[in-house]
Amino acid sequence: MGLLAAYDDQLRTDAETPSAISVKRLGSLRLVTFAGGRGFVTYRDLNGADAVQIRALVGEALSYYTGQDGIREIEWKTRGHDAAPGLHDALVEAGFVPEETESIMIGEARLLAVDVPLPDGVTLRRITDEPDVRAMSAMADEAFGDPVSRQRADDVLARLARRDGMELWVAEDAGRMVSAGRLEPVAGSDVAGIWGGATLEPWRGRGIYRALTAARARSALTFGKTLIHSDSTEFSRPILERSGLIKVSTTTPYIWKRDSGRS
Repeated sequence: MGLLAAYDDQLRTDAETPSAISVKRLGSLRLVTFAGGRGFVTYRDLNGADAVQIRALVGEALSYYTGQDGIREIEWKTRGHDAAPGLHDALVEAGFVPEETESIMIGEARLLAVDVPLPDGVTLRRITDEPDVRAMSAMADEAFGDPVSRQRADDVLARLARRDGMELWVAEDAGRMVSAGRLEPVAGSDVAGIWGGATLEPWRGRGIYRALTAARARSALTFGKTLIHSDSTEFSRPILERSGLIKVSTTTPYIWKRDSGRS
């Protein structure tokens, strides 16, 4: 099986959204609801729908979510290799805003599971305790230039409590967390995802993120996962490419927010 086929067949299923509260089918779409009032639209493909049919699907999906007072934000996840005529225009007209396009990366876990030297004083460890999780979340917010979000930390802790295999890994320099990332083994597949990579700016470019990636890949192999997947920014893509992962497509999230979208 080719890498893109593995991505489409093994990841574009319920395996993509293990922390969903609910999932509703709308034709080829999966309308997913997460904690915190977040909607998420995904699908294996659009079954050859034309521009008129796609516009109707966008309207129906938006109506489904806007009919629920608790939904504050919706992400529609698009992929660059899909046949989706008119989807961009239909989403934008419905009030969705495209965010940065990321690279869909996938490759063999063994290629990442290598020894990577760390700078002096930097150590890696897996965390599970609440204070550590909150410190990790706050560090990631700082790395991305976002305000510290208690809700994001709460969501991660709730996910850990489900014991679905997710692991949290951090790098520390003299006891201070400076980089972090998640490992998410995908049930019923050969794949584990690596997500949430964040490194504070003064520690970037020193091999720390690559070492965290290697640690997660080694852990993935213990779960029997032979493939690693990540949606990567332009910062992390070259690191993963050097480790042997391949860019098979792109993904662009389109975001609708209740205070700015049309309901």
